[in-house]
Amino acid sequence: MKEIQATELAQKIKNGEKVNVIDVRENDEVAQGVIPGAKHIRLAEIPERLDEIDKNEHHYMVCRSGARSGRASEFLEANGYDVTNMAGGMLAWDEETEKPE
Repeated sequence: MKEIQATELAQKIKNGEKVNVIDVRENDEVAQGVIPGAKHIRLAEIPERLDEIDKNEHHYMVCRSGARSGRASEFLEANGYDVTNMAGGMLAWDEETEKPE
């Protein structure tokens, strides 16, 4: 399974790269904040919502700590999708984006 660090994904977004982020957290977790532009599909909904995930695009998977998004990444890879898990999840993202420049 491919992984990316929060710092690397944040830099891609800052550079204006087109990134497809899928947040697999629960609704209450997403209400606390998301990566700009992320699509919210709860982990449990991934199998039934595959038609919403473009197989021709690369996707970055995100959750709170990286475990659920890792499971989602493994499932999607097994089904022919090109995905990368964000290591450390939103805990790492929050640390990254709260750093002063």
